[in-house]
Amino acid sequence: MDKNFVLWGSAGHAKVLAEMIFLSGGRVVALFDNSAVHSVLPSVPLYIGENGFRQWAKDTASSGQSIAGLVAIGGARGHDRILIHKLYREYGLEIPPLFHPSAVISPSASIGPGCQILAQANIAADTRLGEGCIVNHKASVDHECQLGNGVHIAPGATLCGCVIVGDNTFIGAGAVILPRLKIGEGSTIGAGAVVTRDVPARATVVGNPAKLIYQS
Repeated sequence: MDKNFVLWGSAGHAKVLAEMIFLSGGRVVALFDNSAVHSVLPSVPLYIGENGFRQWAKDTASSGQSIAGLVAIGGARGHDRILIHKLYREYGLEIPPLFHPSAVISPSASIGPGCQILAQANIAADTRLGEGCIVNHKASVDHECQLGNGVHIAPGATLCGCVIVGDNTFIGAGAVILPRLKIGEGSTIGAGAVVTRDVPARATVVGNPAKLIYQS
C-alpha cells in the first residue's frame, strides 16, 4: 500500500487500526482527538480537536503527499464517524476501507468508504456495507445483509442472512440476529442478545430472546 494515514481517536481502537495499516504496508502520521491528553502511538503526534486538524491540514497541504483518513471511534458513535469523514473530504483526504489480512470478504460484497473489517471477520456474498462501518474481530455478516452508514458490529456477533441494519446502529459482542430481520436506525443490541423479531428505530434490546427495554 505504501500510504500515509491519519486517525481520529487516540485510544485502544487506534492501536488496532494502526496495526492493520502497518500490515498493509502503510503508516500512521498523525492522530486527532477531542479530549485525549497523549498519543497512544509512540512517535506519532497528537493534535486536539477540529482546530488542531485544520491547522495540521493547512501545514501539510503543500507537501504533495497522498494521505488517507480513518476514524478510530467505535461503539454507538457512527454519526460521529460520518461527520469526521465529511471533515476529511473538505481537505481532500482519501477515505478507503481497511481490511485485516485474516478477514474473509466475498468478492461480491460491497464495502463503503472508511469501513473497517477486523481480524477473522467474515463478510459473505452480496452483502452491502455503507460508509464508516466497523465489523469487529470474529464477527460474521452473512449473505445479502445490508448495513447502513456508521454501523458497528462488535466482536463475535452474528448477522444471519438477509438482515437489514439501519444507520448508526450498534450490535453488541456475541449478539445473534436471525435471518431476514430489520434493525431500525440508531438502535443498540445488547451483548449476547438473540434477536428474533424486527427492532424499531432508536431502540435498545437485550436478552434471549431479545426484549425492548428502551426507545427514544
